[in-house]
Amino acid sequence: MNVLNLSLNLFLVVFVFISISAPKALSWSKEGHVLTCRIAQSLLEPGPAEVVHNLLPDYVDGDLSALCTWPDQIRHWYKYRWTSNLHFIDTPDNACTFDYSRDCHDPKGLKDMCVAGAIRNFTSQLMHYRDGTSDRRYNLTESLLFLSHFMGDIHQPLHVGFTSDEGGNTIQLRWFRHKSNLHHVWDREIILTALTDYYNKNMDALQEDIHSNFTGGIRSEDISSWGDCDDLFSCPNKYAAESINLACKWGYKGVKQGETLSDDYFNSRVPIVT
Repeated sequence: MNVLNLSLNLFLVVFVFISISAPKALSWSKEGHVLTCRIAQSLLEPGPAEVVHNLLPDYVDGDLSALCTWPDQIRHWYKYRWTSNLHFIDTPDNACTFDYSRDCHDPKGLKDMCVAGAIRNFTSQLMHYRDGTSDRRYNLTESLLFLSHFMGDIHQPLHVGFTSDEGGNTIQLRWFRHKSNLHHVWDREIILTALTDYYNKNMDALQEDIHSNFTGGIRSEDISSWGDCDDLFSCPNKYAAESINLACKWGYKGVKQGETLSDDYFNSRVPIVT
């Protein structure tokens, strides 16, 4: 399953769970997050879709993707500065494995402060939707926005990367003719190059291609496997492990500080992303 598509799975599982529990009511770049949220929302069953619609502010007219980048926009605001460490996981260099008890903490060692811990936390908060709109223990709209964003982040391989290079952020290189870094290549460069080369910069066309793979194409059988976890809260561990594996196999492999990445790297990695 490719990375953008994989990032939809727990998002759907969570809202399937909400639809069962609720009483009858039911780091990617901007482009990556928008695509993830658009497709995830389009695949929701009616009950979970209503939950999402009810939690969104009126001004977005039911469009979750309009706010999927909000957690990136506010992460350095004083009020939300505590969320900065929730967008990623630093793992031991070259271990190519994820262990929640070992890896899910912030630089000061505070436990659960990583993207997998954030998904667990905001999933737990959204479970309180079944308590009704009178429940004020959590801001469930914020919980929804954080969850949908972090589901994108945990499936971007370099958001689960090596500690010493900060998930590829300190690996400086060139992407074709301009300066970049390895993390940014996976966050945005590959997507933008694909949009330019294959879709005439039309994101709707890329979205249609990905969506068609689920509704009747080569990935139509994948949806049934998305909930294959021991329990709902073990799913983030599974996805973090998959991401660091992809980071080792496809992200870091063969990349050196200061080199130029171009056609060979792009052509072999774009199927992983899209």
